[in-house]
Amino acid sequence: MDPKLYNTLTRCKEDFTPIDAHNVRMYVCGPTVYDYAHIGNARPVIVFDVLFRLLRHLYGEKHVTYVRNITDVDDKINDRAGRDYPTLPLNEAIKRVTQSTAEQFHKDVAALGCLPPTLEPRATEHIEEMKTIIERLVQGGFAYVADDHVLFAPSAMDKAGGSLPRYGALANRSLDEMIAGARVDVATYKKEPTDFVLWKPSKAGEPSWPSPSGIKTQGRPGWHIECSAMSWKHLGETFDIHGGGIDLVFPHHENEIAQSTCAFGHNVMANVWMHNGFLQVEGQKMSKSAGNFITIHQLLETDTFGGRTWSGEVLRLAMLMTNYRQPIDFTVKRLEEAERILDKWYSSLLDRDIKPANRLDVSILQALNDDLNTPLALSHLSEIFRSYKGTSVDKNAKGGDIRDDEWAAFALANANFLGLCLMKPSEWFALKEGSIEVSSEEVNTLIAARITARTTKNWAESDRIRDQLVAMGIEIQDGKDASGNLVTQWAVKR
Repeated sequence: MDPKLYNTLTRCKEDFTPIDAHNVRMYVCGPTVYDYAHIGNARPVIVFDVLFRLLRHLYGEKHVTYVRNITDVDDKINDRAGRDYPTLPLNEAIKRVTQSTAEQFHKDVAALGCLPPTLEPRATEHIEEMKTIIERLVQGGFAYVADDHVLFAPSAMDKAGGSLPRYGALANRSLDEMIAGARVDVATYKKEPTDFVLWKPSKAGEPSWPSPSGIKTQGRPGWHIECSAMSWKHLGETFDIHGGGIDLVFPHHENEIAQSTCAFGHNVMANVWMHNGFLQVEGQKMSKSAGNFITIHQLLETDTFGGRTWSGEVLRLAMLMTNYRQPIDFTVKRLEEAERILDKWYSSLLDRDIKPANRLDVSILQALNDDLNTPLALSHLSEIFRSYKGTSVDKNAKGGDIRDDEWAAFALANANFLGLCLMKPSEWFALKEGSIEVSSEEVNTLIAARITARTTKNWAESDRIRDQLVAMGIEIQDGKDASGNLVTQWAVKR
């Protein structure tokens, strides 16, 4: 079953049919490595990791290529390098900043349970590809040289017409609307305000390469041309999916489309454009000036948010609880809710040597195939864990008997597919601040004794055992099974 994906370009949910089912290709804009990745950066990393997992399941691991780039040449990098290493030559300082920042990014996203992409190209490794595209654009009349710069002219693209897309189609705005809604760099060498830089001269000491189009001075690329070059190099002139945050629609992704389609003569760069929604923190837009700018590293390693550290799995689950296209309000309450859910799931697997089963729940796959409906997928996953109560035999979804360990293995497989419950339960609880040493066997024995006391209406004994469990840090929830028998579910409580 092919998935349905929402396409920003067409503004509707469409059946996804890859160009080549044996070579499914996806490109997602990665980090500019000048600082720690913030929590907003974590959202596309997690969203497209889920899509990557789904595509690998549908088409086979060997038939899916996921490219996520690293931007390692940028003004922000230069500024950070000069500030952090003022006594070093700028290029040496830049090397230190980009290396350390990229390493931290990899650690952070690994903690979020994300698979590494198939390829992770760096912008500085693709200068020749950038220059080739720039030369094509100049020769085609879509770009021009002025004052040692090369600039792309959107008006030339629109005048060319033919099979080329309209500039602004992705953002669904006219050229005038985009000018009014964006900060346009003013420069005397521009023919029109909307023209954007493909190549610019480097200042003394900055990274530089021989320039294209007959420019004699050394220079460096603009931001937008980098992704056009890297996607072309590793995925081809057209490919299946291009992803990123909604903030990249204009100007970055709009400009990518313009560059690539004009350089190669196609009406599309990628068939499907996917964008995750904005992220707020406690109801406010995240910004350094507001004092709520939070990095993934801070959440994982410091008490910046909520006065404590958080597990990467908690951050991941908290993200997946909201549909990827919707805005998300990142709050302490949301993280606490995600942690309680994970506590219950891990508690049900505690003191058991369970390996994930080799099958996935149909309902979870159907939810993900419907434009990555992770909230619905998580609802189905929670039902699987609720159905598994640690008894010797449970009923599966079709009403047949299924062994206790098999059900646990089934639950674990589906959690793992979503990038959750990736560690051993004992490791999960050990990593929690003030972790509680607890024996699943001891807890189950006490719960069984309490159920016996409740059945015989020995309320004093029932209350005594309940208080003992609470003192051990155990949270209990009483209920009845389908036959009306008393049952109690439990989880380790912080």
